[in-house]
Amino acid sequence: MEEKLNKLKEYLQMETEISFEEFKEYYAGLIDSLNSEFNEMDQATCLQARFICSIVKSNGEARAHRNKANGKAFKKMAAKCSFWMEAIDHRLKKDGLTQGAIELAMNEFNNNM
Repeated sequence: MEEKLNKLKEYLQMETEISFEEFKEYYAGLIDSLNSEFNEMDQATCLQARFICSIVKSNGEARAHRNKANGKAFKKMAAKCSFWMEAIDHRLKKDGLTQGAIELAMNEFNNNM
């Protein structure tokens, strides 16, 4: 997940938007990682994954409105990221974190980007 976070940081510092294909490739890699590694992820990795999902979700939603040709695909990607955010939140809460602690961690990630 660290690799995905570093790539996201790179994307966020770019002046231009990445292509649909690159966005889709990044998204697919994220979902593949979550599908294969979620059960073994520790709390820190879950928080990283949740932050990444939140950024991909919001970018997908914004692009869905601006890009009619790929709007449906962007909406599906955003919805899948929303699902994963909820799953990660559920797991983190089960492990003892509060919603406030999760949001605080998200703010820290955001400030470090």
